[in-house]
Amino acid sequence: MERLAAYLPRSVKGKRVLITGGTTGIGRATAILLAQQGARMMIFGRNQEPVDETLSAIMALETESECFGMRADVAELKDINRVFEMVDSQFGGLDILINNAALPYQSIMEGRYEDWQYILNTNLLGYMACAHEAVKRMQGNVGSHIVNIGSISADERGKDSSVYVATKAGVQGFNESLRKEVNELGIKISLIEPGLVGSDMVEEDSAEQRKKIESLEMLDAQDIAMSVLYCLTQPLRCDVISLQIRPHLQII
Repeated sequence: MERLAAYLPRSVKGKRVLITGGTTGIGRATAILLAQQGARMMIFGRNQEPVDETLSAIMALETESECFGMRADVAELKDINRVFEMVDSQFGGLDILINNAALPYQSIMEGRYEDWQYILNTNLLGYMACAHEAVKRMQGNVGSHIVNIGSISADERGKDSSVYVATKAGVQGFNESLRKEVNELGIKISLIEPGLVGSDMVEEDSAEQRKKIESLEMLDAQDIAMSVLYCLTQPLRCDVISLQIRPHLQII
């Protein structure tokens, strides 16, 4: 029986979790799923209305999970500082960080320097800054975990998406190097790279997205949430380093 227990999934119940961009899309789906599993949640996003809506959805679950939220922009250092002040005051530490907040962007031939800088600050520097703060709070906490949500765009490197590709390729490299830096501290690092996912980042309206999800051309945000849970619940000896997930009919 003891040998069998060593192979059972680890629980996230009671774990202190911070999700960046936890109010829409993948972040929202992940927050709700982990709350259902009994995790203690903190989420933030740029707009107050989706923060409130996601908190209400979690409260309606009637689980034992605590959940806190705030409006904050991961591209702003002052907001990151506010987020981690709240983490400290509400949780007194951190077990899990889900780096998820990101924005779409197309070609370097579109927009101006300030536009690209904001995307870089959100999609890459925000990941780095939050990981930095998380690692400081995870030292000595063996089995703590950072999950970085990337994109298969880092490998596909499609035409007319050079700005977005640059950020997601950066996340990919950052994830690999960070794991080597914190491995000896007992901190796990995972990268999840989804294909096309139905969310507010996609141009099609919700009805068109639902049609594509049903026809296996697009992933549902809950599919990625399940992948996050898979990474978090592996035995202590197992690291899921990189996980790519595509819709069944996405072949590129």
